[in-house]
Amino acid sequence: MAREKCVLAYSGGMDSTISVVWIQEQYDMDVVTLTVDLGAGPEIEGVKERAARAGAVESLIWDVRDEFVNDYVWRGLKAAALYEGTYALSTALGRPLMAKKLVEAARQTGATAVAHGCTGKGNDQVRFDAGVKTLSAHGDPLRIVAPAREWGMSRDEEKQYAAKAGLELREVGDDQRVYSIDRNLWGQAIEGEDLEDTWVTPPEDAYSWTRPVADTPDEPEEVEIGFEAGVPVSLNGKKMSGVALIDALNDIAGSHGVGRIDHLENRLVGIKSREVYETPAAVVLHAALRALETATLSREQQRLKSFIATEYADLVYDGRWFTGVREDMDALVDSSMRYTTGDVRVRLFKGTAVVTGRRSPYSLYDFGLATYSTDDEFDHLAATGFIDIYSLPARTQYKSQTRHDAR
Repeated sequence: MAREKCVLAYSGGMDSTISVVWIQEQYDMDVVTLTVDLGAGPEIEGVKERAARAGAVESLIWDVRDEFVNDYVWRGLKAAALYEGTYALSTALGRPLMAKKLVEAARQTGATAVAHGCTGKGNDQVRFDAGVKTLSAHGDPLRIVAPAREWGMSRDEEKQYAAKAGLELREVGDDQRVYSIDRNLWGQAIEGEDLEDTWVTPPEDAYSWTRPVADTPDEPEEVEIGFEAGVPVSLNGKKMSGVALIDALNDIAGSHGVGRIDHLENRLVGIKSREVYETPAAVVLHAALRALETATLSREQQRLKSFIATEYADLVYDGRWFTGVREDMDALVDSSMRYTTGDVRVRLFKGTAVVTGRRSPYSLYDFGLATYSTDDEFDHLAATGFIDIYSLPARTQYKSQTRHDAR
């Protein structure tokens, strides 16, 4: 009888490679590794070879960058989803797609289980587990294995498993920091080492996408971003795919030191965690789209969007992507974005991204009404009647009630 299979979300790093060996030994399962490419860059290189050395029976690598950007990143951008007003949800937006691909790979390979490398104190375990459970609800339920949450191994035990997995561990000196980094197109999350002390300034070696301000150009650079219905479609007048546009903007904005975020964050599991992020393109695009919305949305639409933004960010962060309420919010957001088409100019300089211009064929800004020049078309005398009606409830209440307060 053939052994059961488990599909493991595989990054190629030490913990996920150790997990290949551990799952085989602890669960008596064959392991199929799945590397979901969300834009991790050179980390993808060599993953098949590392998985094979660890004993994986099959290694899948799926490039889902376009799907990630079009179906997840752009939805979060249009919704103005910034967790606690700060974090552009780079990791959080990637997890539901990874969970979806784990389920697809399990069905494709005949696996009865899936596995991920999340610990028991982070948010990602919720995002993975909730996504897998939801998406596999119609068929046979998939077993979920979480080695890092289950194994409780010491560092020495991890080294032993690493040896079994064919990993050569280099000794790290006392002065050499090794950070935990999760990276995709939309940003990277950096944890560990000195960053766990909330009083310590993040060391420069924690960053790799953004320059320190002292090393950035002494002259500002302006970029022009074109949007269609809230979706970025061009950079400096050149039409681009979402993936190419984000890549280019990460490079440009990062060279000016834009995109560093140091945030003391409330995790879903109830603890606070110091999180450092690098999200150059996300910072610029969020600022640009919000500026364009000021031209194309009414005051009431903007206020409704601000409410949706908080709810949407919490939903993504908390691992509730595959829910009806997210679909409902997407429908509202898409409706609000139907006229948010136009161009935004952003100046990048010394770690800042400042909007310096916006224009739209659907702009609600009317020069004739707004100007104080001789071109003014606003009927100033109409304001008198408006103010009289507008102040009527306040005047009525004041006249009727404050005379009683005086007694």
